[in-house]
Amino acid sequence: MKQIIECVPNFSEGRDMAVIQQITDQIKTVEGVQLLDVDPGAATNRTVVTIAGEPEQVIEAAFRAVKKAMEVIDMSKHSGAHPRFGATDVCPLVPIANISMEETVKFAHKLAERIGTELGIPVYCYEDAAKNPVRRNLANCRSGEYEGLPNKLSDSAWKPDFGPAEFLPKTGAIAVGARDFLVAYNINLNTTSTRRANAVAFDIREKGRPMREGNQVTGKIMKDEKGNQINIPGSLKACKAIGWFIEEYGIAQVSINLTNISITPVHVAFEESCKKAHDRGMRVSGSELVGLAPLKVFTDAGKHFLKKQNRSVGVSEAELIKIAVKSLGLDDLKPFNPEEKIIEYVLRDKSAKKLMDMSCTGFADETASESPAPGGGSISAYMGALGISLGTMVANLSSHKAGWDDRWEEFSDWAEKGQKLKDELIHLVDEDTNAFNKIMDAFGLPKANDAEKAARTAAIQEATKYAIEIPFKVMEKSFAAMEILKAMAETGNPNSVSDAGVGALAVRSAVMGAFLNVKINASGLNDKDFVNSVLNKGAEIERKACEAETEILAIVNSKISI
Repeated sequence: MKQIIECVPNFSEGRDMAVIQQITDQIKTVEGVQLLDVDPGAATNRTVVTIAGEPEQVIEAAFRAVKKAMEVIDMSKHSGAHPRFGATDVCPLVPIANISMEETVKFAHKLAERIGTELGIPVYCYEDAAKNPVRRNLANCRSGEYEGLPNKLSDSAWKPDFGPAEFLPKTGAIAVGARDFLVAYNINLNTTSTRRANAVAFDIREKGRPMREGNQVTGKIMKDEKGNQINIPGSLKACKAIGWFIEEYGIAQVSINLTNISITPVHVAFEESCKKAHDRGMRVSGSELVGLAPLKVFTDAGKHFLKKQNRSVGVSEAELIKIAVKSLGLDDLKPFNPEEKIIEYVLRDKSAKKLMDMSCTGFADETASESPAPGGGSISAYMGALGISLGTMVANLSSHKAGWDDRWEEFSDWAEKGQKLKDELIHLVDEDTNAFNKIMDAFGLPKANDAEKAARTAAIQEATKYAIEIPFKVMEKSFAAMEILKAMAETGNPNSVSDAGVGALAVRSAVMGAFLNVKINASGLNDKDFVNSVLNKGAEIERKACEAETEILAIVNSKISI
């Protein structure tokens, strides 16, 4: 599964589109990175750019953009409404899919070090990438702005994390960070009153509302002994919100920025808004996502609403998204298209032909054709996917069996595990064919001289090792399905016990078929220590899988009355 991060560099130019295009053109030179949005602002004289892709490619694109900004932006002539201290003012990285914040921080530091070393720009690391607690807050890093940089850089307490402590009049400094994803999200209300929408916004936002003497609407705002305004905190952390009226739709909305969806997810903000609106005599009719959001936003919301219904969460990704869209009312104002609103879907290579996008008949026809791929490895992975799909089906049927209402969560857990294995095995169906193609590509490399021959041999060996690792993963994932199938045979809906048995047969065959592919590919690898290790582990998995199949079939047959 690909790791995906987002990068949101802010450049100190929002008026000259020719300059902005020179910067964004650099981003487009990096293959595998998508330029999702370019948002210039004339008043702020600042452009916010959003890019996404795999980490190495994203930080390469970010570096090229920072380098170009250094060339085309002159900070000594810059003015604008937004705080700033550099040509590329800030450059945060955001984890999106299959990557932790800790890993994202490492990439932020890698980018920061390269900017400091190769470009000679002073770099401060902020948010989760901060090397100093004081620098975690971007406002501290940027205090004094561009005009205060000479004094700041001469202060040993503010020595840059990377790069020289040297003032560059044309470029300034840069803050490189790692932070959670920010979701811009609007709640639709059945009112036209901005004041009432604001009341809900103040109820939920972390900052809350000013504390007033006596009457909380008209009373004098209270202040502490230092003269700072005293607020009554709202109910949601990492939440900024305000009410407004949208002429286009003829309704008032609560406009929300969720600055950390790990702290306050979208579905929590929605539910809390519903509650506060109801308390004030209003109703939430739906909501609106501004821009894009990670897949996790939707799958987490889908699971949340299914759990509220005591329903299994072990359903397909598409079903979770459907539940989320309907529950959040994301299609209230206009049709909601997941392909355009979910970052991972936007980044998918839609030109790539996948086996798993074929119909069942098309897949069978392709397998039966004269093409050598897909072959036994892909078929083994597909058998494993079908086997665990049967086990997952039994779990889902059991979770809402009449009279078993108190056991829904037990079976939901099994179904969720099954869905994860199914998705992994489906991925391996195409990956096995990709592994075969890597070997063919390696054999097609030139071999006119010793250097080319050596490079070709190394590529063949690397591709061969990968072609061993993929079917071995199929073995591991398929064998892991046995635990679920056994549980379903023993405790699942008795009317579906035969399905658990068929699943065990399919999974056993997947393990044995994948092992045949491991062995035939291992014959071409020179690393015999690796080969022996894989073959020994594979033989043990095959043995255990056959034992598990025998045990599950005995359970199944004991429950079938004829």
